[in-house]
Amino acid sequence: MPPASSRPSLIRNLHASVVREVLEAHGRYIKGLPKGRRAVLQYVNLNNYELDGVDLSEADLTGALLGGASLRGAKLTRATLYGTDLRDSDLRDADLSRCDMRGACLRGANLGGANLANCDLREGVTAVQDDEKGLRILQHSTRPGELDYAMLQGANLNGAQMSGAFARQADFTDADLSNVTLQGAKLTKACMDGANLSGANLHNAEMSQVSLRRAVMVGVDVSGADLRDADLTEVLRAPPPIIYVDDQPLHEVLEAHELFCKTDGRDGKVGVLSDVDFRPLKRLKDRKLSGLYAPKAVFFGMDLENAQLQGANLAGADLRGAKLKGADLRGARLMDAQMSRADLTNAKLGPLKIAEDRVIRTDLTRAVLRGANLRGVSAQRARFIEADLSSAKLDGADLTGAEMPARGA
Repeated sequence: MPPASSRPSLIRNLHASVVREVLEAHGRYIKGLPKGRRAVLQYVNLNNYELDGVDLSEADLTGALLGGASLRGAKLTRATLYGTDLRDSDLRDADLSRCDMRGACLRGANLGGANLANCDLREGVTAVQDDEKGLRILQHSTRPGELDYAMLQGANLNGAQMSGAFARQADFTDADLSNVTLQGAKLTKACMDGANLSGANLHNAEMSQVSLRRAVMVGVDVSGADLRDADLTEVLRAPPPIIYVDDQPLHEVLEAHELFCKTDGRDGKVGVLSDVDFRPLKRLKDRKLSGLYAPKAVFFGMDLENAQLQGANLAGADLRGAKLKGADLRGARLMDAQMSRADLTNAKLGPLKIAEDRVIRTDLTRAVLRGANLRGVSAQRARFIEADLSSAKLDGADLTGAEMPARGA
C-alpha cells in the first residue's frame, strides 16, 4: 500500500460559487420549491466557511471538513454529520437535534446554547474503497464522537446517545443532559456545574475530577462510574414523596398561606418555608402566594405559570428551568437566586406599589439568569446588579430605569 501522502484524498475542494449554488438549491428543497435539491457535501473542504444561520436540515455532510467554520444559529436538524470534522467550529445556538454525528470530531468547538437533543455521538467508522486493500478506514472518523475541550454551556443534549464519547475537560455548565446515554464515556475533568442529569446513564463512565456542583442527579445510573475526586457540592437529588414543615404536610402549609392571601389576612397563616423543597408538589400554576417567605427553597423545573408572588422572599432560591410565564414577581426578593434556563416570558418584574408614593422594587442582585427567557418581561426599575444574563433572551423586555450589570449595560 503506498504511503498516505501519495494516496488520492477523499476530500474535495469546491469553488465558493458551487457551494453557494448547493446551499440555494437546498433552501428550495426545504421549502418544497421547484428546482430544489438536497445538499450533498460529502467529504467537501468547508474549513473556516461563514455559514451563520444557514438552513442545512437533512443535508448530507458525511466526512466534510468544517474546522473553524462559523455555523452560529445554523439549522442542521436531522442532518448527517457522520465522521464530520467540526474542530474549533462556532456552533453557538445551532440546532443539531436528531443529527447523526457518529464519529464526528467536535474538539474545542463552541456549542453554547446549541440544541443537540436526541443526536447520536457514538462511535462511527467509515470504510471506503481502496484499490489494493479493498476497504480502507477513514482515519479522522475512527473514534467515538469527540467533545474534548468543547464548550457546551446551556446546550440541550436531552436524550443524546453518547456512549463511549470523549468529552474530557468539556464544559457542560447548565446543560440539559437529561436522559442522555454516557455509558463508558470519558469525562475526566469535565465541568458539569448546574447541569441537569436527570435519568442519565453514566454506567462505567470515567468521571474523575469532574465538577458537578449544583448538578441535578435524579434517577441517574452511576454504577461502575469512576467519581474519584469529583466535586458533588450541593448536588440536587430526588426529594421525598411528601415534605413536612413543623410536622404539617407542605401542601397544607401552602393552602393556609393562600387562604391568608385571599382573605387579606383574616384567615389562614403566612407560610414560612425557608430551605424547603417544593418539587413534590410539581406545580404551583395560578396559585396566589403573595408575600411567601421561601429563601433558599427549591423550585427546580416546576410550573409556576401566572403564579402571584408579589413581594415574595425567594433570595437564593433554586428556580432553574422553572416555568414562570406571566408570573407576578413585582417587589420580589430574588437576590442570588439560581434561575438558569427559567422561562419568564411576559412576567412582571416591575415595582410593587405599597402606599402612596411608596414602592418596592424587584431585586435580582447577583441572580443567575444564564439562558433564561425574559422575552416581553415588564422589569421597569428592577435591580440586576451583578446578575448573570449571559445568553438570556431579552427581546421585547421593558427595562426602563432598570439597574443592569456593568458588563451588560
